[in-house]
Amino acid sequence: MAIAVQKFGGTSLQTPDGRAKAVEHVKAAVERNAKLVVVVSAIGRNPDPYATDTLLSLIGSATLGREKDLLMSCGETIAGVVLTDVLRTNGINATTLTGAQAGIRTTGDHLQAEIEHVDTTRIRKELGSHDAVVVAGFQGQTTEGEVTTIGRGGSDTTAAALGVALQAEKVEIFTDVNGIMTADPQMVSTAKLLTKLTYSDVCNLANQGAKVIHPRAVEIAMKATIPLYVRSTYDLAGGTLITAPENKGLPDQPIIGITHASGMSQISVRGRGAIQKVRTVMQEEINGAGIPVEVATVKDGNLLLTVSSQHIGNILQRLRERNLQPEIVDHCARIAVIGNGLDDHLLLSRMTTEVSEQGIKVLQAKTSETSIRMVVVADELKRAVTVLHDRFCVSGFARTEVR
Repeated sequence: MAIAVQKFGGTSLQTPDGRAKAVEHVKAAVERNAKLVVVVSAIGRNPDPYATDTLLSLIGSATLGREKDLLMSCGETIAGVVLTDVLRTNGINATTLTGAQAGIRTTGDHLQAEIEHVDTTRIRKELGSHDAVVVAGFQGQTTEGEVTTIGRGGSDTTAAALGVALQAEKVEIFTDVNGIMTADPQMVSTAKLLTKLTYSDVCNLANQGAKVIHPRAVEIAMKATIPLYVRSTYDLAGGTLITAPENKGLPDQPIIGITHASGMSQISVRGRGAIQKVRTVMQEEINGAGIPVEVATVKDGNLLLTVSSQHIGNILQRLRERNLQPEIVDHCARIAVIGNGLDDHLLLSRMTTEVSEQGIKVLQAKTSETSIRMVVVADELKRAVTVLHDRFCVSGFARTEVR
């Protein structure tokens, strides 16, 4: 039998209208004779009563990870029962399973568990007597019977893992946007829908801040080459197909999309031996502590590091312990232009010039094979992203322009 996997996010299930649209997608799959596994996230967002962050607000910092996992897993279980009820009301024969009941076996790392194995026996049995099996996402169970959660974006990961284990024909991720866009449409009004992308393209976008789908889900699907679709709950057509590349040739248009992240701070360190000292701190302490450095460059004898502002106190302490006196620029933002073959200093120069000509100061810029990253003052973020997007992403800019 043909099996498909659909995943609905919390905002899709938040209202009666959203749940009605979800039913339409499930019905469409059932009517084409597909057996369906439907993965759900917790309903809504804080302060909605069953959203994950709302549940966490009920407890204090003394609660251990084990109990937090038990609490947080309730959100997806509630969502599963609610959607199953709506499906049955609309004539679809459905049942609900928790992650554990669905055979999702995880590591014992509470709050950040990884899926080790999926035993599909129970799901396949239920599909024998039901058209749809609704599975609570974001959760699983260890071999010792402990409930675990698998981190933010965990329902995407659940859907991909089930798709692979069930050898599904496809996995559809339904959300409140039309698919993956060339930029955040709330920031850039000219953002366009990307109708087809490779797994690696989407991983690059997600790792640099695009929030439509979790990169772990894409990596899981990529290993089994199962097609992924990112679609709008409110539209029966359209969306983005994520699949393997059809060819390995470098396209003339190298830019895929643009992402951004705010809440950044820039650290500047100068002085004899300072650069080597900072690099030692990065290698031995910052990287070892899992603190991500967004952009690291050397300019005019200064070593510049841009990091999330939440880590700034920790990093400053480590630098001052080495007798370094860093200077800080707060309220920064990072922009990442994503594509292929971008390790091109002429292209980097062209982009920084375009931004600078608009009166926007580029605090840092760095290029790699798959991204060009810039740091600007947060107040200039929207203008900078719009300039880069409209000039390099949707205007037909080609690589030959910088040769």
